[in-house]
Amino acid sequence: MSPRQVKISEAEALNPGQMLGIMIENKPILLANIDGVVYAIDNQCSHEDALLYNGALKGDCVECPLHGSRFSFKTGQPMEEPATEPVRTYPVSQEKNGIYITLSDN
Repeated sequence: MSPRQVKISEAEALNPGQMLGIMIENKPILLANIDGVVYAIDNQCSHEDALLYNGALKGDCVECPLHGSRFSFKTGQPMEEPATEPVRTYPVSQEKNGIYITLSDN
């Protein structure tokens, strides 16, 4: 299946420095507004079964609430152990008529 854009109207109310956990097509996704730019990553830690939304936004990273691993919203890469695998990132575009996330099945 080819990539598709999905409008995420919830993101329009997301202020700088805030995160929001949403479900899109049965995928738990975490949004963050970092300095006016919205980013999207998987809302599940790659190390343990924890929702990253329950963690803390620190700069351009989210800190997992279980063991403290931090993941970059820009790259998905873990910045601290114990996590060693990245989380998936999703392209986000901010347009005049809304905010969109690009999903693909791979």
